[in-house]
Amino acid sequence: MAVGKFSPSTMYPTFDFHTTAEDVATAFAEQIQRKNILITGTSLNGLGFETARAVAKYANLVIITGYNKERLGLAHAELRKEGSHAEIRPLVIDLASLKDVRRAAAEVNAYAEPIHVLVNNAAAAVGAFKLSPEGYENQLATDHLGPFLFTALIAPKLLAARTETFTPRVVFVSSLGHEYGSVNFETLGKPDPALYDSMGAYRQAKTANILTASELSRRAKGALKSYSLHPG
Repeated sequence: MAVGKFSPSTMYPTFDFHTTAEDVATAFAEQIQRKNILITGTSLNGLGFETARAVAKYANLVIITGYNKERLGLAHAELRKEGSHAEIRPLVIDLASLKDVRRAAAEVNAYAEPIHVLVNNAAAAVGAFKLSPEGYENQLATDHLGPFLFTALIAPKLLAARTETFTPRVVFVSSLGHEYGSVNFETLGKPDPALYDSMGAYRQAKTANILTASELSRRAKGALKSYSLHPG
């Protein structure tokens, strides 16, 4: 089928390998309108930035985040230069630091607007063993523990967006890498550098994303929808 065309059997658009972010945003423009969307990890030219750029053409408010204020400023300037319909609001947050996650969540909870969609996209680069400020393995802290806490803390903002016709969404950007790993509960609280495997740590974090998305949907009981996805 052609990209973005509607399937007669489902009445939903169908996409393929060649579909762009703009194609998807255009197909769902009516649903994106008047929405406030928060996307973590929006450095220039990354997945988060491209998502923000696409939805900003139709949304009411797009909140972009990053741990580096200067790089976040570059992304902010680029999005504004494109003349987006949405207000673009930067939010500095270091997801590896639970303390900073709490600070940023408090900032979001002080916003006047509700949050309709949260996209947990930010992730640490796969690399050498490193501990987060609170002593967790850094990949797990950045890719999962920080987003997990952030989601929980701003849940009131998400639930405030619920109406009779709209259910708020939480999206975790995961990976098919979870198929080759699991969660080692024995080392979560006591990471051992001697046992560290960078790709194993990545897969563990992505598995945790998927498990959390599934459980969040179950516990929300329809109050919000939670998804995990493989970006391709």
